[in-house]
Amino acid sequence: MMGMAAAVLLSSCVKDTLYDTSHPDKGAVAISLTGVSADEDFAVDIDGKVADITGSPFTYPDLLAPGTYRMVVYNRVEGFTFDGQTARVNAHTDGTSVISLPGYLKTVNQEITVTADDTLRVNAVPVQRVRDLQLELTQGRPELIQSVTATLSGIAGIFDMEKGQTIGEPTSTVFSFTRDGSKLTTDARLLGTMGAVQTLVLDIVFTDGGRTQRTEVDLTEALADFNGDMTTAYRVTGTLETPVGMEEGKGEITGWETVEGGDASAEM
Repeated sequence: MMGMAAAVLLSSCVKDTLYDTSHPDKGAVAISLTGVSADEDFAVDIDGKVADITGSPFTYPDLLAPGTYRMVVYNRVEGFTFDGQTARVNAHTDGTSVISLPGYLKTVNQEITVTADDTLRVNAVPVQRVRDLQLELTQGRPELIQSVTATLSGIAGIFDMEKGQTIGEPTSTVFSFTRDGSKLTTDARLLGTMGAVQTLVLDIVFTDGGRTQRTEVDLTEALADFNGDMTTAYRVTGTLETPVGMEEGKGEITGWETVEGGDASAEM
């Protein structure tokens, strides 16, 4: 009788295996976001399956088999189209250039390792992927200028969120300057420069009967350090030379200078 009782007790110990979670053969992932504002719309992509992040910490809805995965966290910001793990700046209606002021794209990608019968807790710190560009032109007789439209080429239009880098071919963007006293200013927001040359083409309309002038400027040197700290604005100044009576194509911009910009982070 005593031998039978011992056998029953031993059998009971084997069957009543204790687990730490309710998912002994799989693992859970809980994500906490750092450095973002509450009104930002974030999503998480783990190996191609996307889930909306509805709070912080946020538990990914699917349990995962033990193993290593690639996790991408990003905000669905205006001005971008998202296709899988690629973010593309929206194009103008003519399709020849991208918009000049998309939202502040933020992403983070990292490799995670999931363990069975456990919850992996990940602290994600999204990084800003666009940078504000502030252009300022000083003009001796601004009252002669009716409008200035600019095309900046040699910039990036696509961001690979999994690799954390821009991809594709260089593109361009179009924007307008506004006049404030003797200064012409404009703001753009770019994923970065791309390619060997960055060119700014100004189309100027004068007040004297709608006379026009096209001025082309090489900004490669002025934008050489643009792909650096994305959280600070990159400010470039110059002098627009447009004497009265100047023929089309004869204008120029002198004294290009990169100066310290202000904080351009979208973080609240």
